[in-house]
Amino acid sequence: MGRLANLIGVIKDKVSQSKAAIISKPKTLSLHLALLRATNHDLSTPPNQKHLTTLLSFGHSSRATASAVIEALMDRLQTTHDASVAIKCLITVHHIIKCGSFILQDQLSVYPSTGGRNYLKLSNFRDNSTPLTWELSSWVRWYALYLEHLLSTSRVLGFFLCSTSSSVEKDKEEEKVAALMNGDLLREIDSLVGLLEEMCKRPDHLHVLGNTLVDDVMGLVGEDYLSAVNELSIRIKEFRERLSCMSLSDSVMLVCAFKRLENGKEKLSALSSRKRVLIETFWGLIGDLKDKVGKEKMYREEEMIVSIRRRERKSESARFEDRVTRYGDSVRFSSARFGLNNFPFLLLDSVKSCA
Repeated sequence: MGRLANLIGVIKDKVSQSKAAIISKPKTLSLHLALLRATNHDLSTPPNQKHLTTLLSFGHSSRATASAVIEALMDRLQTTHDASVAIKCLITVHHIIKCGSFILQDQLSVYPSTGGRNYLKLSNFRDNSTPLTWELSSWVRWYALYLEHLLSTSRVLGFFLCSTSSSVEKDKEEEKVAALMNGDLLREIDSLVGLLEEMCKRPDHLHVLGNTLVDDVMGLVGEDYLSAVNELSIRIKEFRERLSCMSLSDSVMLVCAFKRLENGKEKLSALSSRKRVLIETFWGLIGDLKDKVGKEKMYREEEMIVSIRRRERKSESARFEDRVTRYGDSVRFSSARFGLNNFPFLLLDSVKSCA
């Protein structure tokens, strides 16, 4: 069955290339051939690096050519019913995010031109031609959703996460983060945490163990994991400096984000065996800041309780003084109104007059 599927895939690739040679315009022929070769029907191997490099090279020419690359790639992704082709298209998208030119990344970020959001959602994708393609279909669905999260997070951050072309922006990252308001900083942390949560939702690796396509996907996602951890570390360190001036609501949101991360710690640890020092430092930062936020929150709650009690005592004292004052006023008012204070003298004058 596997050999037959491979043979059918080879035939489909030959037919597609022949068709492209006939109907493609001379200017775009090499582009379409590079795309077809990078996203062939071979289930056993990831996209050939040579073909990927050729395809990405079109992003260095003009905006129109870069737009044509994205249009062709998305069209192939949305029209295929083959799991291997779909995964290779998504891997190509991932490579554009990671090492594509600025023009190519820009065209990807605004696709489709009418909406500005990438149409990668393949929630209904199914390839039931073989048991393997059926299992790979779940990876297609998850990988497309993951890349949507990656693009969304990149929009929030203002640069493509894990992109080599964004190194200039990353050099100034700490300076930029220090200038952010607490609300914007929390929004970036929330987006990065959401991306890590999506990594944890990947399908079971057991049923496709040893498949090089899946291994390639996990290698790319593992690199994203390290990039996300690095970005989160920068923002967590910044919040550590701002701890004394954080509002109670900001503290609660930060702790909730930490809890979400800790829930996926086990699954995240399996993503990469590299840069263990960075990972351990990252979890140490989270634990340390979580404890400090908890203590700060407790201290503020105690201050709040003391302040409330102080206000209550002042209020009670004010009410008591008010009652005493009103009582005294009523006595004086009555005495002044009816002349009771002069009553003995008036009585004496009456007696004298009678005498």
